[in-house]
Amino acid sequence: MLNVGKRNTRNLIWIISVMLVMSVVLSACGSQKAEQTSKSGGSSGNANDPLEVSIMTITPSAVPAADDNVIKRAIEKATNSKMSIQWVSNNIYGDKLNLTLASGDIPDLIMINDPFGSTFTKMVKQGAFWDITPYIQEYPNLSKGIPDTAWETTKAADGNNYGIPRPRPVTGDSFFIIRKDWLDKLNLQVPETTDELFEVMKAFVEQDPDGNGQPDTTALAAYVSPDDLGWSGNLGPVLGAIESSFIGSNSSWKWDETEGKLVYRELLPEVRESLQYLTKAYSSGMMPEDLLSLKLTQARELFKRNQAGIIVDKTGTMRKIYADDLKKVDPSFKYTDFYPLTNLNGYNPKGSGYNGILAIPASVPEEKMKRILQLVDTWMNPEVFEIQQFGIEGTHYEMVDGKKVASTEKLTADNASDFNHIVNVINLPWDTTGETEEETQANELFKKVEAERDKTSVADLSAGLQSETGQKILPELNKKIQDLKAKIILGREPIEAWDTFVESLRNDPNVQAMSDEMTEAYKKRNGQ
Repeated sequence: MLNVGKRNTRNLIWIISVMLVMSVVLSACGSQKAEQTSKSGGSSGNANDPLEVSIMTITPSAVPAADDNVIKRAIEKATNSKMSIQWVSNNIYGDKLNLTLASGDIPDLIMINDPFGSTFTKMVKQGAFWDITPYIQEYPNLSKGIPDTAWETTKAADGNNYGIPRPRPVTGDSFFIIRKDWLDKLNLQVPETTDELFEVMKAFVEQDPDGNGQPDTTALAAYVSPDDLGWSGNLGPVLGAIESSFIGSNSSWKWDETEGKLVYRELLPEVRESLQYLTKAYSSGMMPEDLLSLKLTQARELFKRNQAGIIVDKTGTMRKIYADDLKKVDPSFKYTDFYPLTNLNGYNPKGSGYNGILAIPASVPEEKMKRILQLVDTWMNPEVFEIQQFGIEGTHYEMVDGKKVASTEKLTADNASDFNHIVNVINLPWDTTGETEEETQANELFKKVEAERDKTSVADLSAGLQSETGQKILPELNKKIQDLKAKIILGREPIEAWDTFVESLRNDPNVQAMSDEMTEAYKKRNGQ
């Protein structure tokens, strides 16, 4: 009896052990399945389930699109996704981006406004973002719908792509847009040089171009913001474009044929000339008095409210951002009163073919990364992208003679154009001629100007080139440059302060090392 009892006890222990092992195995399987479900981005791990994806990007709107936005829901349905979008104001995006990258808690898809910024570049070297180079050709809209130049100029130092470029036409880069109706009222010609531009600005301030009998107009809707430190001239789009017009380039570098090397922009004598020009313009009231405290949205408001006659922006944004508000203030305003300058001093900038990139952190599993690439690729299909262009039939547009006729006001109310800051498409294949005669005339004007710009536009010769020393010193150096330029323009420092600063740059070993590294990279790329 005793032996039998011992045998039964051993059997019971064996059975319990097996049950414990099985429970551990089943638990592990369940955990693994749950982990796979989480990583897949769907509710069950099935590839047919909606892709759950978190996104962070810019919004130019004061009130961003809500989570239940009708445009968003339609895009989600078309792309089989569920998007959690964090919209960040243009005014603070640079700071918010740096904080997010530093935190390590990075959304699945994040818009990097400067792919060569020091923080992002450092994180790429550390392996924090997916190299999507091996995958691009698998997605036809990514490989063929985005200009080759955009893929080329966004490559990292190792020659790989760590984000999807947000495409835009190379002929549609930001440049001067002037109020042609103000010119006509004051019997002025479209300016072709910086000297002629100065005379136009003077007239816009002194001769009451809006006709209200009040001295309440300025010329340049300009601002200086810390978020523009990566911009040519380090002073924001408007002032940077004036400086570039003096130099004849939008690059931070200029090739010296005699010396056979790249010269750092700030060492050029034209920068000094532009500072004197801008100082005189500011003291003459040709730009907002509170230049340093204005944000992009506030500068745009000046233009929208009929209080400024010149802005620097892309021609494609004029109707979407400015026209409706201007028509409310000035009912006689026409779309063709937006007149894009072809050249200034014979110069206009050739675009890089992109405006920021969409990066995916390496913490996202490979399968989900592929689904995110597929999401963007699907979103670029005409039938999907036109959702944010025209909206929903019966809500945002009506069919008239077989063409979509959209309500700009209703599209704006539903933040339709905000979604261009996630996915954008250029060279649209569908017919958009369901417009008014006024809109058609404006589009013809813009196309004509862009064709003329294309003949003379100058590309950034340093685009895509990197210097290890530059990555270390430029964040702080750019701040010093911006601060000093702003003080000179506002009359707080004399122009001689710039001369002293430039001399210190010439003798700075780090600036010399950066110049040597950039020259070497330039020669290597050009086979010299």
